[in-house]
Amino acid sequence: MEGKSLIQISDIHIGNYVDKDFIKRTFREIGALKPDIVVYTGDFVRLVNNKIPLEQLNEVMQDAPKGKLQTLAILGNHDYGKNFQDSAAADSIVSLLHGYSIKVLRNESVITQGLRIFGIDDFWGTNFDLVKAMKDYDQSQASLVLCHNPDAADLDGWNRYNGWILAGHTHAGQVRIPFWGSPIIPVKNKNYDQGIKKISGDRTLYINRGLGHSIPIRFNARPEVTIFTLRKE
Repeated sequence: MEGKSLIQISDIHIGNYVDKDFIKRTFREIGALKPDIVVYTGDFVRLVNNKIPLEQLNEVMQDAPKGKLQTLAILGNHDYGKNFQDSAAADSIVSLLHGYSIKVLRNESVITQGLRIFGIDDFWGTNFDLVKAMKDYDQSQASLVLCHNPDAADLDGWNRYNGWILAGHTHAGQVRIPFWGSPIIPVKNKNYDQGIKKISGDRTLYINRGLGHSIPIRFNARPEVTIFTLRKE
């Protein structure tokens, strides 16, 4: 996998607040890059009248970029519907993504050309199980973790994992005041706002700012798609 490209997409939040044409146009631009691996780190939707907007999501995912080698996803809290506790809502999104050949990892892992990619179900949802997700971790094997909510990085149960964790969820606070930061970060650990964070256990956390938003405003917190080049350490 040396030199292969991996693109992270997060928090598209399809619903009434996000411009679908912007997401679709961005998806097409990503696809033109012909990445080797594409990962989606959760929050595909935002509720519309307390319902998952599956028709809108289906329209957008018709342009979803795919990896030449692998295309994976995990769920975020908004994918669990009302109060983040609707398992049927989450299952409906998993089914839709499966129709587009996107495998959703739910506390499990897959191996692609020697790289094991773990996917942890959402920390606030009904199916979170860190111990189950990480049970197959082997320190001798190249590994990567997808985990929507960065707060999960501070929990026990990582099975001595010491690699990279790709997260989303925060939108970098959406509004960032210069020299001060964001007044609202939806995580317990307020250091987990955006970008690269070196954390305990010799792990590296990367928090993607996301493409969508919860409220229709961003200031000093631009939408993001992250392109990684895989290297041996």
